[in-house]
Formats: sequence, structure tokens, C-alpha cells
Amino acid sequence: MFLCFDDYAGQARELAQALAVPCHLVDRHRFPDGEVKLTLPAPLPEHVIVYRSLDHPDQKLVELLLTAGAAREQGATELTLVAPYLCYMRQDIAFNPGEVISQRIVGRFIADLFDNVVTVDPHLHRVHRLEEAVPARRALALHATAEMAEFLRVHATDPILLGPDSESEQWVRAIAESEGWRYATCRKRRYGDREVTIALPDIDVRDQSVVVLDDIISSGETVARAAVACREQGAASIDVMVTHALFVQGAEKRLKDAGVRHVWSTNSVQHETNAVSLLGLLHDSLRAWIGSSINRVRLD
Repeated sequence: MFLCFDDYAGQARELAQALAVPCHLVDRHRFPDGEVKLTLPAPLPEHVIVYRSLDHPDQKLVELLLTAGAAREQGATELTLVAPYLCYMRQDIAFNPGEVISQRIVGRFIADLFDNVVTVDPHLHRVHRLEEAVPARRALALHATAEMAEFLRVHATDPILLGPDSESEQWVRAIAESEGWRYATCRKRRYGDREVTIALPDIDVRDQSVVVLDDIISSGETVARAAVACREQGAASIDVMVTHALFVQGAEKRLKDAGVRHVWSTNSVQHETNAVSLLGLLHDSLRAWIGSSINRVRLD
């Protein structure tokens, strides 16, 4: 059985239907003091799959704790979390004394709740394998590069793919090499959440179609700086593609003001820029990875 919450119910039901598995909504009641009461369907099968992307994560993590604990109490023996966006992965090292390494702590928290974790393009930098960050019994990191490349084949003409920093190179390189496109990454220096400087790589973008590609956009500052640099170098057009559209207020305007023509994102995080569906990627991987388990515990 799939369990979902109202914010990602549409995606969860679409995936569950494709897998021919029932999907039920977890009912939430918010008390005046901010606490939440959850109600799960009963009875539950042995294997429960919880679908929820973890943008705006703090309240969601508490709700995952309650959901997983209640599901265990109601007899579920295998719990799988499908979180297309996995939160708290970027802080993987303490740069200053006393800084909390949130990736390690939240990763263990999730692994303690769920036997299996499935996500898409987690923000792993110094840690290279998902199971190092989320030590669940099975941890699967899917990559949306094939879906993004397929979209760009239709909507961009012989583009130069540009990564705004070195961390984006893994995604930029994968897409560019699969299509035979040119690519490069910028040099970034960060001074704060919204204070960055960008230096373009040694590549001629004049009169070229440029697609700035990254895994996460939040404030949009880094990508905007890269777009401005391309515009100043005479790029014919500048578009942006991102896996996880975490846009905070003002981010889209910042990109538009920088000269960005189109912003495209996958639907890992629900946003008006969603252009690439992850349904096929998640369906194929779940079917191949845990399909036998799904078939074994499917409800009549």
C-alpha cells in the first residue's frame, strides 16, 4: 500500500496506479498549538510505501516519525520511503567548530524509520554514496539525467550546458556526454547564503544557446550570477534546468532579471516550472527494485 499526504497526493496516486498498488491518504488534524494528529488507514499490509518529497522539511520529518511508528504498531514489517527530494543533504561537513552535520543526523533519523529509501539526485558532495548518508537497509539514489536530456533534445538546439559551480559538474557532464553537447562549469566563491561570485570557464558562449543546469535552486543567486556572466559574454539565449525547484520568494524574478528565458524543473518538488515528470523513472526503478515485494503484499 502507498500512503501519502495531501501535498503530494496527486503524484503518489499516479505512481501507485501505474504500479497497480492501492494508495491511501494520511489524514492530518492540526491542533491550535501546532501539534498534529495523524490517522492512518486500517488495516495495513506488511509492506507500506510512504510517498512524500521533503521540501520544507521540518514539520514533514515529525509527520514521518509519527507515520512510521504507527505503521509498525499496526503490523507493517517493511517500510519504504519514496522521497524524490531528500532534505538536509547539503551540510555534510563542519566548516567551523560546533556546526551540526545535518546530513549525518537526519540521514540516520530516516534510516531508523524506514527499511528502504528511494530518492532522486540527492545533493551528495563529499559523500558519494547515498547509503553513507542514509544507512538504511537499502538506499537507492536515482538520477533524472536521462529524463532531463530527453526534454532538452526537444526544447534546446545544440546547447552549451553550463554548471554554476563544481558541485553541479556530475549532472552537467552526464547529460552533455549522453548527447554530445559541449559543457563547462563555473568557478564559484561563496561568502554567505546570497553572497557569491561567479567566474565563467574558458568557453566561448557568444551567439550560443546556453542552458545553466543544477540539481537544486533555492535563492537562485548562483544561477543568476552565471546567467548574467553569459549575457555579458553575448550568449544568444540563456535557459535554466534544475532537478529540485526549491525556489524561495523572489528567486524566479531574480532569474528573469538576470536574462533567463525559460526555467524548467522536474516535478520532484511541486512548482509552476515543472516540465519533466519523474513518474517513469520512479515506476521502472520501484518495479525492478521492490516489485516482487509489492506483488507479494498487494491487498485484494
